[in-house]
Amino acid sequence: MGAAGPTRPNRASRVVSRTGTGPRFRRWGTPWQAVAVSDSPAALARTAAAALTALPPAVLELGAVFSAAGHELALVGGPVRDAFLGTVSHDLDFTTSARPEDTERLLASWGDAHWDVGREFGTIGARKGDVVVEVTTYRTESYDPDSRKPTVEYGDTLEGDLSRRDFTVNAMAVRLPALTFVDPFGGLEDLQAGLLRTPADPEQSFDDDPLRIMRAARFSAQLGFDVDPGVMAAMSAMADRLEIVSPERIRAELERLLLSDRPRRGLELMVYTGVAAVVLPELDELQRTVDEHRRHKDVYEHTLVVLDQAIALETGPDGAVPRPDLVLRLAAVLHDIGKPATRRFEPAGGVSFHHHELVGARMAAKRLKALRFDKQTVKDVSRLVELHLRFHGYGESHWTDSAVRRYVTDAGPLLERLHRLTRADCTTRNRRKAMRLAAAYDDLEQRIATLAEEEELAKIRPDLDGEQIMAILGVPPGPVVGKAYRFLLDLRMERGPLGEEPAREALLAWWAAQDK
Repeated sequence: MGAAGPTRPNRASRVVSRTGTGPRFRRWGTPWQAVAVSDSPAALARTAAAALTALPPAVLELGAVFSAAGHELALVGGPVRDAFLGTVSHDLDFTTSARPEDTERLLASWGDAHWDVGREFGTIGARKGDVVVEVTTYRTESYDPDSRKPTVEYGDTLEGDLSRRDFTVNAMAVRLPALTFVDPFGGLEDLQAGLLRTPADPEQSFDDDPLRIMRAARFSAQLGFDVDPGVMAAMSAMADRLEIVSPERIRAELERLLLSDRPRRGLELMVYTGVAAVVLPELDELQRTVDEHRRHKDVYEHTLVVLDQAIALETGPDGAVPRPDLVLRLAAVLHDIGKPATRRFEPAGGVSFHHHELVGARMAAKRLKALRFDKQTVKDVSRLVELHLRFHGYGESHWTDSAVRRYVTDAGPLLERLHRLTRADCTTRNRRKAMRLAAAYDDLEQRIATLAEEEELAKIRPDLDGEQIMAILGVPPGPVVGKAYRFLLDLRMERGPLGEEPAREALLAWWAAQDK
């Protein structure tokens, strides 16, 4: 991998300004992000105390069960961090001095059900009523240089277990049942400062578990926190270590990053540190389209703006595209990845990217498959990338009703996402051009609504089905039926609903003209 972060182009300049003890503002590219920071650790402690008192009584009962058996039990990680941020977490993670077989026995006596989450990693799960917990034996873990799987060794102390956590803000614990706060690495101070720092040396931490490199980007996006300069340098120096981590684990972190409130922040950090070059090289490659003669816009910056604008167009829970929508966000990030491969400098001085949407769709599918995304997500994202330029023909010339029907049919169930991706793709600073494009798309959406009302556009089918086609033509099932069906569908697209008799006549005329 390349050198540490400061030697790379400073796309993610770290600008911090403070006024008294008010909010802290940070900037990773644009736009400005405001991150609320508590006035003092004492204020955070009061917030945490209020959140911890809201823990279900069954949690304290669990602590008493382990204590009576001579074992330590502590709430750890995200639930403790979130308590200081004023949030009661429903993901209750515990760590214990008990070995897995003892943990299983104690959970069986406490809960209504228990199960093996990952005994090889020391983790047993259980449920009591509505309370679901996971309990993991104190441990240390590290990766063999050539292995995708971490090796696990059990530890003996809570402090030792916390020392192998990813970041100090996740290395705080609360001992149960006494609710004693444990913070050996200054996590509370870092939480108050809005800073991601590793408990151990960052290079050692990332060497132990390279996935923590991705977690740094994810937590920066999720929490809105700055990343310690030493951590950023280690991310750059060790990005190649991510190659030994399974694609499924990387995909899971990338999903969490993209579904966070500030995904742009995490992506910028990945590009700045060189992590994107390993995990999402198509995004990193967009930086190469910067043209020193400024004959076209910065595709990398454009992509980040499109992502921001697409997120702004997501809807509430009852809307067409409820927030957060992974497919829309992935399509926004990947919609222009075909541009570097298709860029051509024209003789007249311009720049073209002919068919970059088709090239990009194939590239998107290949990358998402490599990251082990599910088949439907791969299909949907690549389809949106393929279709994202289709509208521009509408702005240049009036579409027939047939063209509008095809647009809707080609988009299928992705139509509402395509609406938002297409609108988000307008990043021009030319106010008149932006208004003209918005008005054109408003017109297209209105025409779609009108046609849908008239024809139930989303349910377009030929006027005759396969059984009717076979009966009229006197043919058995086979390729000719599919060919006739496509002919009738094209006819339906061109002329709208015909009715059975006109469709029958058209089918017979088509059949008579076929070379049999």
